[in-house]
Amino acid sequence: MFKHTIPSIFPLIAPNVTWKVKTNDKVLYLTFDDGPHPSITPMVLSILEEYNAKATFFCVGDNVTKYPEIFNEIISKGHAVGNHTFNHIKGWQSTNQAYIDNIKKAAEVIPSNLFRPPYGRIKPSQIKLLKNDYRIIMWSILTRDYDKSLNPHTTLKHLNKLTKPGDVVVFHDSEKAKENMLVMLKGMLQHFYQQQYQFKTL
Repeated sequence: MFKHTIPSIFPLIAPNVTWKVKTNDKVLYLTFDDGPHPSITPMVLSILEEYNAKATFFCVGDNVTKYPEIFNEIISKGHAVGNHTFNHIKGWQSTNQAYIDNIKKAAEVIPSNLFRPPYGRIKPSQIKLLKNDYRIIMWSILTRDYDKSLNPHTTLKHLNKLTKPGDVVVFHDSEKAKENMLVMLKGMLQHFYQQQYQFKTL
């Protein structure tokens, strides 16, 4: 079952994107999609600070224009930022030109060479157009914090067993994910901090 992990064939099908980081060191790469959010993102930043953890925030350009002070706070606290398009659009449902234009619009307010496609939905032709300018980041662990049917405590136990060194873990600093995300983020940080893991930016 690939509810929280990716099929092993995915990196073979799409080798030009980053799914996880090859390392034997105790390092995890926590990422947050869809922000910045005026109240939730500061909560996340506060929790990360408790564990001296750094993370990568894949921001929606439209949200950056609405909440520039939160975006600047992310950067000032030593975290990394990435482009998540301007309007959170799906590559599968967009022409290549419309998709690239939306990313370029986001790039005007998000200075980063990191890109994550919303929903992970991107065409091979779009990867080809982006790969020289961006490091395209997918994930190896999907928390599914946006899924209201999840029991976050049960899911947390499962995630802690699945997660290995070098994994790229996806959370969402959004209204929909808030309740699950806060439980699972705190739980994962505590669990892996006790095992002397480090949490780094991509």
